Amino acid sequence: MSISRITVAGFALASALALAGCGSSSGGGGSHAGSQAPAAMDASTIKVSSSPLGNILTDGSGRTLYLFTADGKNTNSMQCNGACLKLWPHMEGKPHAGKGVQSSLISATKGGSKAQVTYAGHPLYYYANDHSAGDVKGQGIDKIWYVMNDKGTAIKTAAPASSSTGSGNSSGGSGGGY
Repeated sequence: MSISRITVAGFALASALALAGCGSSSGGGGSHAGSQAPAAMDASTIKVSSSPLGNILTDGSGRTLYLFTADGKNTNSMQCNGACLKLWPHMEGKPHAGKGVQSSLISATKGGSKAQVTYAGHPLYYYANDHSAGDVKGQGIDKIWYVMNDKGTAIKTAAPASSSTGSGNSSGGSGGGY
């Protein structure tokens, strides 16, 4: 009987530690205590919006959309852990083409439990540290995360210093699981 209690207690402790590890992030790419919440997501639309990097893809609320350069065409290739998924959440749903976007380029990933929205074959992501519509703080992180233009091509121009406060390193929150 006492062995069962010890096993249950050990399992509960291991579970709590695992959950704590997924939720924490450190380093420049992670979330900061006291920072404002990310802008609301409106996955009903993909549109082109003006930014410091030129015209880029955003969602219906103006939140910047990113591509991960290692993803395969129409597939999510990223091996992402819990902290990574919080930092780079997928765009999901069935959006329509908004201003400046070609509806024929909007699709979804194949397979998996939830389809991820793609544009020109690139799965789309948000960056959790973009707190306002038009923020491009995820631009160029680890030289694998970029905004894209209306043709579905990555824009690899560096974000102006005032628009990019994300870290370029992958220690801590920005990389880890991919």
